Amino acid sequence: MEDIRDFENYLKNERNYSIRTYEPYAHDLEAFKSYMDGLEGDITWQTLTADVVRNWIIKEMDRGMNPKTVNHTLSALRSFYKFLLMRQRVDKDPVHNLQGPKKEKTLPSFVKESEINRLLDGNFFPDTFEGKRDWLILLTFYSTGVRRSELVGLNVADVDIEQCQLKVTGKRNKQRIIPFGKELRDAMVNYIAMREALTVVSAEEKALFVEPASGKRISPAKVGERVKAYLSLVTTTKRRTPHTLRHSFATSMLSHHADLQSVKELLGHESLSTTEIYTHTTLEELKQMYNQAHPRA
Repeated sequence: MEDIRDFENYLKNERNYSIRTYEPYAHDLEAFKSYMDGLEGDITWQTLTADVVRNWIIKEMDRGMNPKTVNHTLSALRSFYKFLLMRQRVDKDPVHNLQGPKKEKTLPSFVKESEINRLLDGNFFPDTFEGKRDWLILLTFYSTGVRRSELVGLNVADVDIEQCQLKVTGKRNKQRIIPFGKELRDAMVNYIAMREALTVVSAEEKALFVEPASGKRISPAKVGERVKAYLSLVTTTKRRTPHTLRHSFATSMLSHHADLQSVKELLGHESLSTTEIYTHTTLEELKQMYNQAHPRA
């Protein structure tokens, strides 16, 4: 186990990995080492072959192991062998070209249009700055499909009221423009006026969504907390997060005949294949509606 301990210290002290990264890696490697020790032939890290690892993958999958768990161990092995090669403790990497099992595709959860409409049109939000801000946050998620980090990062200057569009900074600092409708425009106008009237908000604070007590930018955790609390009032969907509203936006767009390429651009996806999962979601919903409604289904 000495090599694993050295690798763990390398990740901790030289690579500055968090404990949540290097401890699971070490645990996976120890479990794999126990598997190796139970095989015939006195296999070591130097003599380990790709066939042995493939057999381990087959064994794990046969006993019902989650593909995500198997792939995590493979990721640990790949990083470990890079370390061993760098320290010249082995002269080959048996896992470099190995493919892990395909992950199970899970359909994204979303909130039904009727549930979203009941929430946004109902009397669930208090008549306070915080209540009106929270209502606008949910409306913005559902109207634009932005990610939580993108919403939190919005500044007042990113809202173009005249053109009805948001300038959003997404992953890898890539910016995109998202159009929005009259309802969100009017809500933005009213909210920005209330925000400017808050004496705790300094002239230097650029954030669009702020806390009324401190006048500072709202935190991602607070956004997640408020979204979960309000969605819990209208839906039994297990996942009630800002990302659920992003899924709901995409699903609603496609249900109302938006083309896939347009939805891809609005969501800021790199690949069309990422967006295509929402077509499966809408198809599943249609199948359920058909089975419930058709007399001969």
